[in-house]
Amino acid sequence: MRKWLVAVVAFFYSIALLAQQPLQPSEPERFTRQDSLRGSLRPERTCYNVTFYDLNLSVDPVTKSIAGSNTIRYRVRAPFKRMQIDLFENLTIESIKQGGESLKYVREGNAIFVTMKAAQEKDAVEEIKVTYHGKPREAVNPPWDGGFSWKKDSLGNDWVGVSCEGLGASSWWPCKDHLSDEPDSMRTTFRVPRGLKAVSNGRLLQKQDVGENQTEFVWAVSYSINTYNVTFNLGDYVLITDEYRSRDYRYLDLNYHVLRYNEAKARVHFEQVIGMLDTYEWFFGHFPFWRDGYSVVETPYLGMEHQSAIAYGNNYKNNAFGFDFILIHESAHEYFGNSLSCIDPAEMWIHEAFATYMESIYVENTDGYPKAVKYLMTQKPLIKNKYPMMGPRGVNYQHKDTDIYFKGTWLLHSLRCVVDDDNIWFMALRKVALERNHKFVTTKQIIDILCRETEKDLRPIFDQFLNYAAPPVVEYRVTEKGDFIEVQHRWIADAKGFNMPLKYRFAYGPWHTLYTTREWQTTLIRRSQGWLNFAYELQYFGARIYQEPIQKQQE
Repeated sequence: MRKWLVAVVAFFYSIALLAQQPLQPSEPERFTRQDSLRGSLRPERTCYNVTFYDLNLSVDPVTKSIAGSNTIRYRVRAPFKRMQIDLFENLTIESIKQGGESLKYVREGNAIFVTMKAAQEKDAVEEIKVTYHGKPREAVNPPWDGGFSWKKDSLGNDWVGVSCEGLGASSWWPCKDHLSDEPDSMRTTFRVPRGLKAVSNGRLLQKQDVGENQTEFVWAVSYSINTYNVTFNLGDYVLITDEYRSRDYRYLDLNYHVLRYNEAKARVHFEQVIGMLDTYEWFFGHFPFWRDGYSVVETPYLGMEHQSAIAYGNNYKNNAFGFDFILIHESAHEYFGNSLSCIDPAEMWIHEAFATYMESIYVENTDGYPKAVKYLMTQKPLIKNKYPMMGPRGVNYQHKDTDIYFKGTWLLHSLRCVVDDDNIWFMALRKVALERNHKFVTTKQIIDILCRETEKDLRPIFDQFLNYAAPPVVEYRVTEKGDFIEVQHRWIADAKGFNMPLKYRFAYGPWHTLYTTREWQTTLIRRSQGWLNFAYELQYFGARIYQEPIQKQQE
C-alpha cells in the first residue's frame, strides 16, 4: 500500500467516531397531559391573540416571593366564552377580572381555563386582569434548569435574576405561554427594596420611591417579545452608557447595567460590543430592536438572550480566541431567536444553530477565515448524534443535548461549502434575517429561502441533519490505476435523495468535488503529490472504508 493511501486510512480512522450509530431511546418518549396543555394550540388558545401585557409586581428578596397582577390585552380571533391562560400551580391566584367583574376559572395543573361572563366577539379588543402571589420556582442550574436566582453579591447585597426558557414564563407570571403568540409591546413595573435597582426589558420610563422602603421602576418594550424573554433583575447596579454608530450613520444607545464594584472592568470588557454590532449589521442588517436600544445586565447565572436586556454572567472573561462567547452568542439571539422566532420548541434549532454559527462569523470577520475554522473545529467534538435536531411538535419538547447548537452550526458550515460561493451564501443568510425580521418563522420557510437564494436544492441535506440522529457517512474505496486513483464512493444516509457534494484535495492543494449520492459512484482522479483527504474542516460527516467487492453488494 502506497504512503498516500496509508495517510487516507489514518486520517479516516481519526474521524471514524463520527460514524457511530446514535444511541436510540429504549422506548418512545412519553409526554404528559401537562405537556400537551402547555405545548398545543387548543381552541381555548387559538381564539385570541395577545396584543399587550402590563405586568405589575412587588418583589421581596427576604421571603423570596412576588405579588401583583398582569393585565392581558387581546384581540379576539374567533368568538369564545372560555379561554386558556397559564400560571404554575404553586402560585396562588387571588382573582381574574374583566371590566371590574370577577370571572370563574378552573385549574388543570399549570393551565387555567377562564369562563367569560359575556361572549367575546370576533375582532374585539378585550382585557382580563389576573391578580396573584406566591413563591416562584427557584432555579436549580440556571439558565438551563431555570427559575428565580436569589443570590447575594460579594458585598452582601441582594442580587436576583430570572431565567425561564423551556421552563416557561408562566413559572412566574400569568400569560399565554406559547411561542406562537407574542404581545406587540409590553410594560413591566417592579417595586423592590429601596437602594437597589430593578432592570427589565426595553427602556426605563419611570423611577419613584413608594411607601416607606420601596422604589418602583417602570420599563417598556416597544416591540413584540417572546414570553420567555421577559425578565427581572435586581441588584446594586450602576449604568454605563455608550453609543454605536451604524454604517449609515444611525446611532444606537448602548446600556450596561453592572454591579457597582465591577464598573471599571466592565467598561474595558464591553468595548468588544462595538465590533460585534458592526459585524452583525454587515451580515444581517441593523440591530433589530433599535428603539429600545442594546442592553446588557449582569446576572448571577451564565447568560440568556433576554430581549434588550441580555443576561450576562461570564465574569468578564474572554476565551482562547480573544472574545467573550456569552456576550457574542446571546447578542446574536437578538437576530435569531428574538426578532426571527420559531413557533414551537421542536424547532428551537433555528435559534441556537444560527446564533452559534454567528460566533464563527464574528471570528472570521475579526481574525480571518482560518481562525474561524479553528473555532468551529473546537465545537465539532461536542456533537453527540443521539437525537434528531427536530423534536415532536405540540408538547413543549425540550432538547436533551446541545446538538441544536453545535451540530446545527456544522450544518450551516457544511451548506456554505455546498453552495461554494460566499457572496451567494451570506446574502442568502441575510435574506433569511431580513425577510423574517420581527416575524415568526418555520423550518420550511428557512429552507425555502435558502434554496431560492442559492438556487440549490438543499432539502435532502436539511432532512438528514434535522430529522435523523445519525450523521451522513461516506463509504468509499480507493484503488490505484496507473496515473489515476479510482475512488468508489456513496453516502450512507437516511434522507431520501441525500446528495451532499463532498470536497477532497491532495495534501494542502486546491479543493475538488465528488458528487456523491446514496448510490455507488466511481470517480477517476489524476494522481497529485501528497495524501488524499476529504474536507473534514469544511463539512460534517463520518467515513468508513468499504472492504468487500462492490459488485457483490450490487448483485
